[in-house]
Amino acid sequence: MTKSKFVIDKLTKLFEQGLISYKDLSSEIINVLKSKRDEIVFKMKLTSKEETDILIKRIDNIEKKLEKSEKDKLKKRTTKVKKL
Repeated sequence: MTKSKFVIDKLTKLFEQGLISYKDLSSEIINVLKSKRDEIVFKMKLTSKEETDILIKRIDNIEKKLEKSEKDKLKKRTTKVKKL
């Protein structure tokens, strides 16, 4: 409830200041939401975007290596069948 009250207070301040135009209002709301998101991320001690991108690349590389090794295993398993 305190979070919704915070957002409502911000919106009322915007209307009081005369920021009625859609672009100003939407940009201000986006800024408020971004700041709240940043606070939550900081509290949760999550990784930054750069760290996340690096981890995604590493995972992609590992998946490629795994697929390659699985293909190699399949090739090694196949043997010729002897005809009777």
